[in-house]
Amino acid sequence: MKKPLPPLTDAQLQAGLDAAIAQAEKGWREGGIPIGSSLLDERGVIVAVGHNRRVQHGDPTAHAEVDCIRNAGRRRDWNRCTLISTLSPCPMCTGTAVLFKIPRVIIGENRTFLGGEDWMKEKGMEVRVLQDPRCIALMERMQREKPDLWAEDIGE
Repeated sequence: MKKPLPPLTDAQLQAGLDAAIAQAEKGWREGGIPIGSSLLDERGVIVAVGHNRRVQHGDPTAHAEVDCIRNAGRRRDWNRCTLISTLSPCPMCTGTAVLFKIPRVIIGENRTFLGGEDWMKEKGMEVRVLQDPRCIALMERMQREKPDLWAEDIGE
């Protein structure tokens, strides 16, 4: 029987979300898309961060969650980690989390975009949506200031 993942403390959750938001802001400053992600190990320690680099690298697969997972390198404890993203993960990023059997995904917001949350839940993953005002403001700003880039990012 699989041992349950320990709950995150409020401080661990806040640190992970703050790191993801800092990554999103970094991406925006670089002229890219303001989505960020962090990966926490079983103890709630941040082991990797990433941000959307589609614009910066000209790579349509360089989403924040994928960048974060790439930055985590080779690991054997994916099934004991928590992935935090400022925005609901798209189908590709959802598939990456499902592939690596990451059991818990914390989402900053899903008002501006609803990704593959139902699929993650069907796979038995814990999904928690925070509706964090900072995450919402980042995406609303992008939609307002760079609507063409937003449409490109979500495949419209």
